[in-house]
Amino acid sequence: MLKEKAITHFGSVTQLAKVLGIRPQSVSQWGVEVPPLRALQLEKITQGVLSSSESPTKTPCQISLQGRFANDNE
Repeated sequence: MLKEKAITHFGSVTQLAKVLGIRPQSVSQWGVEVPPLRALQLEKITQGVLSSSESPTKTPCQISLQGRFANDNE
């Protein structure tokens, strides 16, 4: 899931962070994509409107494994 898509859905970095219960600075530290576990959380919060399986650079398998071994920066 692209970070920009999530920000657009919620209207701002601040609102996205609020929904996730994290600081806006944490969202700003993400790369282009939402970290895998946060993407799953957003998919659940939005009841599937945002999909954790949408990734322009990774397959769903890579997404699920990445969160197990990498620090997702919240």
